[in-house]
Amino acid sequence: MRKWGPLTAVSLGTFMLLLDVTIVVVALPDMARALDASLGDLQWVIDGYALALAALLLGVGAAADVLGRRRLNVAGTALFAVASLACGLASDAELLVAARALQGVGAAAMFATTLPLLGAAYQGRDRSIALGVWGAVSGASAALGPIVGGVLTEGPGWRWIFFVNLPVSVASIALTLRVVPESRAPAGRRVDWAGTAAFAGFAGAGTYGVLRGGSDGWTSGVTVGAFALSALALLCFVLVERRAAHPLLDLQLLREPAFTGVLLGAVGYNAAAFGVIPYLSIWLQTVLGMSPVRGSLVLLPLAATSFVVAAVGGRLLHGVAPRLVIGCGLLLIGAGGLCMAVLDAGSSWAALIPGLTLAGVGTGLVAPGLAGAALAAVPPVNAGMAGGAVNTFRQLGYAVGVALFGTVLTSRMAESLGHDAAHTVAGGGADALRGTVSGHAVRAAFADGLNGASLAAGVTGLVAGALVLVMVRTPGRRAAGPSTSAAASPSAAAGPPVAVRARRG
Repeated sequence: MRKWGPLTAVSLGTFMLLLDVTIVVVALPDMARALDASLGDLQWVIDGYALALAALLLGVGAAADVLGRRRLNVAGTALFAVASLACGLASDAELLVAARALQGVGAAAMFATTLPLLGAAYQGRDRSIALGVWGAVSGASAALGPIVGGVLTEGPGWRWIFFVNLPVSVASIALTLRVVPESRAPAGRRVDWAGTAAFAGFAGAGTYGVLRGGSDGWTSGVTVGAFALSALALLCFVLVERRAAHPLLDLQLLREPAFTGVLLGAVGYNAAAFGVIPYLSIWLQTVLGMSPVRGSLVLLPLAATSFVVAAVGGRLLHGVAPRLVIGCGLLLIGAGGLCMAVLDAGSSWAALIPGLTLAGVGTGLVAPGLAGAALAAVPPVNAGMAGGAVNTFRQLGYAVGVALFGTVLTSRMAESLGHDAAHTVAGGGADALRGTVSGHAVRAAFADGLNGASLAAGVTGLVAGALVLVMVRTPGRRAAGPSTSAAASPSAAAGPPVAVRARRG
């Protein structure tokens, strides 16, 4: 226990967080019914978590370097547990969204410290073993998430997908305090809180603008105001980072086409691969009438295929240029999205399998190599910053993808059902329209909306793949240290990846 205790403690937290991400997708229809939640509420249940991770990952990671990584990991786990309890007890959608955002804050502290803690606890061969086990646990948790979520939702109820975090959090905290050594970065580093706040404003306001654009119109005052606030926050972020002694993101790195290409690929990857999944889950359960367990099994080919491809591809594709692996993987994800855009009123769940499987193959190729390609595109001294930036942009891509494709979905559905009815059906409320809209009309409209969303996701994947193939041409520079191996791990290949901040170089 003394030797492998740190790995066990870190793996417990990782398992819990990745399980929590994929569990939520399956439980969305039940949440909508229990809390009378709208489509926008359900989108924020997902995006509140993802945006908190994306916005705070780099800043909290820098704070951990100064304050102590174990201390912040324990604090993050405790906050995650409290937020999970609040999620499970939420009496309305607004409280659930707020608690999910709080979960994201705790998760950012946990994931920003995971790899540095393992790097400080293990050396040499033990470090390689620890990172390999951590990757396997991460992949397994993401693959099991939909199934466990379906079982809990169909059994004791959706609230238990949050309550189950409590005993795991207690065990993780107790073990971390007992066996994980404290570690810090060299003295003299400061935390760029101004940059963190500006980036959070940019990401949050921009995503809010996309969501409101779908419901209120793109020229409404709220939508335009949100985008204006996002642009102002981005300008502030640029000005702050140019003057900061220890910036979250050195803007000079964006002058390197290879690094910029990887960041664009990261955004497109998470959006294209996972942005439509929540709406597929709602369609499977509320329109096709499948149970949460059966609905989760339909989505399993994406997770299982990506996990297998990531494990096997790492050996078979060793030495192949990262831009080819990542670029072609994104093209496959895009092709998978296009393959799912073939639904009609009579389609069954089987129509999704080819597209999900194809996207899973692409995901298995892309996920292991993104962070490694970013690290290869920058000097070794910027390895931690590059790894953190990639994972931040991945989470941002997921949040924007859920918002954008939801807007496409409802816009297509509104053409036949009308604005209000489209949002009701997309939010899991198809039963509420019985007697006013025929079941065939609902099935046809939802299928048409999913076709539009899948088409948009497919185009996103194809464009991202093309950008990576064109821009990521700089010969790689090997970045030393545990962050490279860990960030390139296939761990996140099996599901919507949760951001992990690489150890600062």
